[in-house]
Amino acid sequence: MKFENVIIMSDLDGTLLDDKKNISETDLHSIEQFCNEGGMFTIATGRGYSMAKPVAQKLGLRIPAVIFNGSAVYDFRQEKFLWQSEVTQRARDYVRLVMERFPDVGIEVLHKHTVYVPALNDVERAHMALENVQADTCRVSDIPGEGWLKVLFAYPEEKMPELAAFIDEHCSEGTNRVLSAPVFYELLPTGVSKAYGYKQLLRVIGEEKRFTVAAGDYPNDAEMVRQANLGVAVSNAHDEVKAAADIIIGSNNENPMTQIIEKIAAM
Repeated sequence: MKFENVIIMSDLDGTLLDDKKNISETDLHSIEQFCNEGGMFTIATGRGYSMAKPVAQKLGLRIPAVIFNGSAVYDFRQEKFLWQSEVTQRARDYVRLVMERFPDVGIEVLHKHTVYVPALNDVERAHMALENVQADTCRVSDIPGEGWLKVLFAYPEEKMPELAAFIDEHCSEGTNRVLSAPVFYELLPTGVSKAYGYKQLLRVIGEEKRFTVAAGDYPNDAEMVRQANLGVAVSNAHDEVKAAADIIIGSNNENPMTQIIEKIAAM
């Protein structure tokens, strides 16, 4: 298949990024060659602006990206939001309700370029340190009323099922909820997912007719992988993503983008 007809969208953590949060030089070279031959490459990540930007810069993305788990399409070259969808205004009440029931929870409210942290725990501290995020630690009442693109709840993996069940029961109206990592449960706008964000990206750049390829590893990637013309799961992926995929390649530590591009070339 000619690359000029193809667009690849890849998840970051656990897919494009290896276990040390790096992109292999082999994959960087393969992506560059793919784009030089007319292909389009970008990312779809649960990360917000500040966490996604270093990776976008490393990749030298030529087209916009899907961030906030599908709540926004962002052009890192122009530093501009091209599309976004906000969480219901009831999210503030949901955050307070969860904080009351689970006083040891960690919470991020992702608001365009700012990460607000109204509740901090060890899981959240580790997350901010790993991603080198300069968050605004504040009260819920201090967070702007509009512009909430997603809410992330951080909790130990062994306690997450209880938290997720509570959120599903009490915070479902006006939200889509997704487990984005064993220790992260998120509130997104109704109907929003990486798959929906992918569609919005194709629309805003006028490339709806491209052959779509999507790669991922975790349940928040499953719908995107399932809906793509070619859905790809890495071998370390969750079973739900493997079931949604058309092909399964090697792990995130084995030059996954190079493997995908070679598969496309052979089609």
